[in-house]
Amino acid sequence: MNKTVELPPTEIEVEELRQTSYNATLIQRIDIHEELALFRIQPDSAVVPFQPGQYLTLGLGYWESRVSNSQAEVLEPKQWRKVVKRAYSISCPMLDSMEQLAPCSQLDYYEFYVTLVRRAEHPPALTPRLFQMQEGDRIFAAPRIVGTYVLDGVGPDDDVVFFATGTGEAPHNAMSAELLHRGHRGRIVSATCVRLRRDLGYLAAQTRLTVKYPNYVYLHFTTREAENTNPGFHGFVGKQHLQQVVESGLFEAAAGLKLDPKRTHIFLCGNPAMIGYQPPGAPPLTSPGMLQILRQRGFHDHGSDGPGQIRFEKYW
Repeated sequence: MNKTVELPPTEIEVEELRQTSYNATLIQRIDIHEELALFRIQPDSAVVPFQPGQYLTLGLGYWESRVSNSQAEVLEPKQWRKVVKRAYSISCPMLDSMEQLAPCSQLDYYEFYVTLVRRAEHPPALTPRLFQMQEGDRIFAAPRIVGTYVLDGVGPDDDVVFFATGTGEAPHNAMSAELLHRGHRGRIVSATCVRLRRDLGYLAAQTRLTVKYPNYVYLHFTTREAENTNPGFHGFVGKQHLQQVVESGLFEAAAGLKLDPKRTHIFLCGNPAMIGYQPPGAPPLTSPGMLQILRQRGFHDHGSDGPGQIRFEKYW
């Protein structure tokens, strides 16, 4: 008896798979540079209400093409007709075209802040396909939005500090816009660390926001610019990881705010090394992360939702 040989889907099959698998459209793509972009995705049905800071799963079929110079990928026949999915925190534009605040609750689309990953321990499946998309292309967006990294327990007069690396800034954008939309009276500080200044995808909007709202501060730090890596460069400051700027006192001086556990909520999102997360059984950390530094200052990452709480989201 001859064994049936499974073949990749034909062009006709691909169109059928797209029709049955996808339920949303890429309505706008804003490229920050060739490996960083904002994707605005509109579901076929209405946008689902959600809490800022939560995440949504996106998906594209393995049958879709990938950007050039990506790590080689070998698919098994069982993957040819499958959809690869990954969860992304929902961001927001911060300000609209009229320079008015643009919280997620007023948008009819979801915004995502995504870095193209060309190579990894295993061949990246989703972002090389996502970065092939053009406006008008179709995609899968999960009907449910989930996550516990939210603003529960934040009072209107509390200080809120967000620390992020790279695209870990996304949920903080959504939460900052929501706080300002509520008329939050406490201080809000959003601090982001990136390799290069070109990786600050929201810098223009964030700068305008700090002018518009006196209680909002946006701080950005880099690790790979000339002033970070070249001791002979005029204005050399060394690598400015968030852990270092907090321990040195630079953060509090720049923010004009004291990290006081009696009135401050802390949110951490991004590189696990920045967070200082140590899963059970993992080897000791080579250097302290924000969790270790903040615990020494009286903050805690468990217990009540009031001030002094550290919430964190591991972004990979």
